Amino acid sequence: MIRKKQKSEAAVTAAGLAITLGLAFVIAIVLIFVLSKEPGTAIYQFFAGPFLNKYYFGNMLNSAIPLIFTGLGISVAFRSSVFNLGGEGQVYSGALVTTVICLALPQANGYLGGVLALAAGLAAGAVLAGLSGYFRMKWGTDELISSFLISSAVVLIVNYFITGPLDDPASSLLATRKIGEQYRLLQIFKPSKLNISLLFAVITAVLVSFIVFKTHWGYEMRVCGLNREFARYGGINVSAYLVLPMVLSGALHGLAGGLTVLGTHHQALKEFTFGMGWNGIAVALIAKNRPLAVIPAAIFFAYLDAGAKAAMLHSDVTYEIAAVIQSVIFYLVTAQAIYNFVRYQHRRVPA
Repeated sequence: MIRKKQKSEAAVTAAGLAITLGLAFVIAIVLIFVLSKEPGTAIYQFFAGPFLNKYYFGNMLNSAIPLIFTGLGISVAFRSSVFNLGGEGQVYSGALVTTVICLALPQANGYLGGVLALAAGLAAGAVLAGLSGYFRMKWGTDELISSFLISSAVVLIVNYFITGPLDDPASSLLATRKIGEQYRLLQIFKPSKLNISLLFAVITAVLVSFIVFKTHWGYEMRVCGLNREFARYGGINVSAYLVLPMVLSGALHGLAGGLTVLGTHHQALKEFTFGMGWNGIAVALIAKNRPLAVIPAAIFFAYLDAGAKAAMLHSDVTYEIAAVIQSVIFYLVTAQAIYNFVRYQHRRVPA
């Protein structure tokens, strides 16, 4: 009976999402017709552009990789009803620390050094997010505010190191020196930048889903997220679940930054993570905090971004128009109204 109800709820969710996507794309087409002087080209490039060649398609998938990690980090935090708004700084610090470790060990074995660098980047993100969780547990400080403030300060600190002590004077970019060849992840879809970190992202999503839904720790975390008072009366250490989900969330953000360095840029560029942390929140909302659903949600987000860029390159669509279209689609997808309407209609139908 329970399994049948779960399948029914999943079908309703899928129906609501399909209706929402259809409505969002219709509105996007209408907006392009209104705002563009060559709507045919703009619409074609917006929807088909990311699939026109291997370079566009591979880069679209590659841009989804860090979104998978940040989306997972946000979904873990949200599941426990803690809010991590510091993803930007956590990704950025993870990228910098990973780069520093690789540059400090230029002759190290690529596998051993790469694992060490990623572990350090992961730890950097975990510490930053964990601080906000600790402040919430110790003094009741709102982690939503503290994580944002810590992130804002960290971004400035990382900028200082990239443009100051670690800046590469031989480069025309505001960036550190490039990491050694042995640290760079294998590209799997040339000439695009898609690399094997896509496999790591999928494995991580499966692992996070297992932790959240199949372990005792995940069960207690979800109970705390639903009702902390009930969890406390049930003997659960509620204080621990103010810190641990934030630590895991930050670790996933730090891992996103580290893998972006090893797989895509091979150096830390100034503000190259701009938007990754905030976009992770949108991905988690689209996925409704389900770890496995984060993968298609991140690809969908990357598709919209790639389509907007293709439309800007090959038509008269400006950045502002593309941003408006993306915002409309994200708003409709993350809104609950259509889903709630479909669920209400489903429940009205007699068994």
